[in-house]
Amino acid sequence: MSVLKIPALRWGKPYESLEVDEVKHFMTGEPIAKVSQANGGIIGRDMRTAQRARDILRQIPIADLLEKVKKAGELYEKATLPIGDGTQTPDEFAHQQSASTGLPEHMCKMNMAKNAFVLANMGKILDCLTRGLPLDILTKGWGEEGRGVVVSYQAQSPVLSAVLPSNSPGVHTLWLPVVPLQMGLVLKPGPQEPWTPYRMISAYIQAGIPAEVFCVYPGGPQAGAAVLEHCTRAMIFGGTATVERYKGNPRVQAHGPGFSKILLGDDEVDNWEKHLDLMVESIAINSGRGCINCSGIWASRHTKEIAQAIAEKIGPIEAKPPTDPSAALAAFTVPGQAKAVWGMIEADLKEPGVTDMTAKFGPRLVEMERCDYLRPMVVHCAPPEAAIAKKEYMFPFSTVVQCPQEQVLQKMGPTLVCTGITKNEQLINKLSEDIHIDRLNIGPIPTTKLNWLQPHEGNIIDFLYRNRAYQVAGV
Repeated sequence: MSVLKIPALRWGKPYESLEVDEVKHFMTGEPIAKVSQANGGIIGRDMRTAQRARDILRQIPIADLLEKVKKAGELYEKATLPIGDGTQTPDEFAHQQSASTGLPEHMCKMNMAKNAFVLANMGKILDCLTRGLPLDILTKGWGEEGRGVVVSYQAQSPVLSAVLPSNSPGVHTLWLPVVPLQMGLVLKPGPQEPWTPYRMISAYIQAGIPAEVFCVYPGGPQAGAAVLEHCTRAMIFGGTATVERYKGNPRVQAHGPGFSKILLGDDEVDNWEKHLDLMVESIAINSGRGCINCSGIWASRHTKEIAQAIAEKIGPIEAKPPTDPSAALAAFTVPGQAKAVWGMIEADLKEPGVTDMTAKFGPRLVEMERCDYLRPMVVHCAPPEAAIAKKEYMFPFSTVVQCPQEQVLQKMGPTLVCTGITKNEQLINKLSEDIHIDRLNIGPIPTTKLNWLQPHEGNIIDFLYRNRAYQVAGV
């Protein structure tokens, strides 16, 4: 396959820079693409005309945009689309994304199908996210809700910007609703994962959405900083430090580790074997790379048996080539990253009461010439205070923590997705009231199973619009 030349996009116009970043195959080192790099000066100049993107999209009724978005989803999943100086089939997309991110190709296709599903159902999703609000109110800024009351939703930005990661192609569903909300898109792709933003925007344009509402700025940290600085609404993805940096900043929605957990209530924990497959799926699907993957299972008893049973299921999993349809693990493509992660885990394993239940299935760190793998891990923690019980890693990794039920909510920490397997109404009420739990599942639901008709990591409507008082004489 020839090396693609991929320009930056400045309001739909290709921009080729002198400086380019070479995206390479993580196993062979062969170049796949040469991607132009944007700098802060270019981004700052372009953002002076950001209002034009919203003005263009407000000329297209949201109902029409939803039809175009649905068409874009079909194109994204099935069509050969222009990219850079060439074209890309769906199979080529999966191969290129896998080659640069380390994610197995069948998982890339699974993420593709997920994105396409969200686009196909965008009308229903917006109806739920707006709680049934007539969508023309978002276009006009005000209107009658249907009960004789004037309501107003004021857009807080003409565009949404997003500083995207390289490690999980699944996060893109979070910015997909933006265009049908009549706001432009300003994306800074992760260096190893330019593929989804470019293919998605190519599909949008082919479906009839004006190219002038899109910017894609590949680049280093300076480009990410400029995108955040010049846009009044932005998403960023990173670690705990990133989330803490932007905490309380209304301009930035920071997405970090999920620390998602499964809690087995005292009334259900004796039936833990019935939920074994659910626990394994929550830990291991998508190579454990998502913030919604389970990183901790909490129960008051049977924890050693639970940890051992999960270890028997996922401990033997081996690293396989990304083209293997049975490959369950993604590679660590950044040199030294997997070794550094393993070093942190090794240090935590020395703490009393902490046991690696997967040790008997062979070494966890697998070092190769150009990439490394970490094989799945299950760690048992008898003391809930163990440092490793608060950790999350980018591979199938989970602790199983022994903790009295009455202490769980005080000790388990922030949780993006919590699955509470219990019928105890008192415990359910406590889970429902806990402000440290974002998304709550009651009953045997995998942490990784999302209902797209509900908000994930904050309602994007609440982030992009301000609900305010608005009175009109005679109305």
